[in-house]
Amino acid sequence: MMPPAAGIASHMCSEREPFSATKVRQTIRSFTRQPSTTEGAYAAVFVGQVGIITALNEQITQLQVVVAEHFGRYPAADIYLSQLGFGEVLAARALGEFGDDKKRFHDARARKNYSGQSPITRASGKKTIVLTRYATNRRLGAALHQQAFSAISASPGARAYYDAARARKIGHHAALRQLANRLVGILHGCLKTGTKYDENTAWQHHTAAAA
Repeated sequence: MMPPAAGIASHMCSEREPFSATKVRQTIRSFTRQPSTTEGAYAAVFVGQVGIITALNEQITQLQVVVAEHFGRYPAADIYLSQLGFGEVLAARALGEFGDDKKRFHDARARKNYSGQSPITRASGKKTIVLTRYATNRRLGAALHQQAFSAISASPGARAYYDAARARKIGHHAALRQLANRLVGILHGCLKTGTKYDENTAWQHHTAAAA
């Protein structure tokens, strides 16, 4: 059996009409049409899927309204929303996973370990291995990963941190995990002091080191 592409080419070459975009479209359509029964079934499926997506979008919009209303009641909501890459939904998700108990995490390291973004370092003799944490809160990890991805477009400091990791031949996702780990530390500091995110304060240490 002749491949579809070869059949189209053969059909076009057999014609003596001038080559044109219109002729190409007409030829392709003649090869891609299905029996009317099949096309009707596909059309019904497509219309049904559009209806499902439309309904889901409406439900998502309603959920966002509810989340924003309830999330805003938490004292730390403004601090979460000030963090890079967080909108109301991601911020609410992170708060829900971290919890609002101020005494739950003794320090930034404890929060980072819980988030699953901090690496595991194992040393044996002269050999050191850095591993990714697999036993972790995956819902929180996904939210923080998405936050880090958004942050590299919103913050020069976050972008520089990510680019520095990539320059060390670290892969994209691993670099995002490192950035997410850093952002968790920034969040912890803001929650501890009761202050909102500040670009200069958050990255001054790294800026000074780079200089």
